[in-house]
Amino acid sequence: MTQTVAPESVDQKPPAREHALGASAPDALGEARSRQILSALLSFAEGDFQARLPVDWPGTDGRIAEAFNQTIRQAAGFTGEVARLNETVGKEGRLAQRLTAPAAQGSWAAQVVALNTLVDDLVRPTTDIARTIGAVAKGDLGQPMALQVDGRALKGEFHRSAELVNTMIEQLSVFTSEVTRVAREVGIEGKLGGQAQVKGVSGVWKDLTESVNQMAGNLTAQVRNIADVTIAVANGDLSKKITVDVRGEILQLKEATNTMVDQLRSFASEVTRVAREVGTDGRLGGQAVVPGVAGTWKDLTDSVNSMANNLTSQVRNIATVTTAVARGDLSRKITVEVKGEILELKETINTMVDQLNGFSSEVTRVAREVGTEGKLGGQAQVPGIAGTWKDLTDSVNSMASNLTGQVRNIAGVATAIAKGDLSSKITVEVKGEILALKETINTMVDQLNGFA
Repeated sequence: MTQTVAPESVDQKPPAREHALGASAPDALGEARSRQILSALLSFAEGDFQARLPVDWPGTDGRIAEAFNQTIRQAAGFTGEVARLNETVGKEGRLAQRLTAPAAQGSWAAQVVALNTLVDDLVRPTTDIARTIGAVAKGDLGQPMALQVDGRALKGEFHRSAELVNTMIEQLSVFTSEVTRVAREVGIEGKLGGQAQVKGVSGVWKDLTESVNQMAGNLTAQVRNIADVTIAVANGDLSKKITVDVRGEILQLKEATNTMVDQLRSFASEVTRVAREVGTDGRLGGQAVVPGVAGTWKDLTDSVNSMANNLTSQVRNIATVTTAVARGDLSRKITVEVKGEILELKETINTMVDQLNGFSSEVTRVAREVGTEGKLGGQAQVPGIAGTWKDLTDSVNSMASNLTGQVRNIAGVATAIAKGDLSSKITVEVKGEILALKETINTMVDQLNGFA
């Protein structure tokens, strides 16, 4: 509210005193206005922009009042604009706001320009910092702060702040470049052992760099240890295990790999033992025992055991039959279910048993007929035989045929002698004791002929 300084009333002083002092009424009125002006000026000087002078004063006093009121209005307006600028720019962050005083002239206008220029100079670095930090926040490290504005180099704290921000951006660029390089080498290209090199960093950036390098170092050690073990396994060396200190999922991988190595070692040991026992030592019936295996390893163990079990059954069945054959028992055959070459062996041995049965049966028949029953001329018939068995059959048949020829020739001569016919002699070709018999009978025939 506008405050009007009231003039002092001249009626407050006794008229008698004024006459006594010789003062006139116009002088008293001028004194009162002067005091009112002084009071308004003192209020203005103390920052009270509500003071006003009456505008109805006549003459020079009226013009003074008007000029004073105009001045205080300009001061109040300027102060209000400064307060508004402080609120909008300083507190609300509306950096585009400026002082507006269209009616200002002279020094007032110069002050408005100066203050607006000051705000511009203060806001411009802030805006540039916001632009740069915003770019950094979006991952764009290619927008450093300008060190010059309108051709003028930044100075003082502005220059220092710009240098600090630009140094931060440079360190971030180097840091991100190195981290990206290490991540690409280790994670994509598989080049282990890489380390980030960021010179001059400190604080959190140094901690981050060391953390990245530690991560890369740990990953390198872990992968190389795992690779060494898996390469050893691929090369048949089951003596190595993963020993690097790890945690989390890498620990699970370590434990799984080491368990795999243990199971492979146990599997290989058991398979080797069974193979040695069955294939080298001839100890049939062995079985691989690999505790805790599952999946493919269990299938492999079961397959090895099935193979060993089948081989045991097959060999034992074959051995039983061949042992029986060796003992003259031709009643047995291989009955175990087999395939492939073992099936061929089974069929061959069973065929051999059949042929031996046929051979022995025929030889026995011929021997019985010729040697026991005296039925000469018999021949062994063993179909499908070859090799030694055919030679043996042919030999038996040759023996039976020779024996038949010899006996029949001797019988013919003996029958002729009995009938008084001494003209016949034994002519069959013989050897050994039959030859001695032949010669004896022929000599007897000669002697009988001489006697007769």
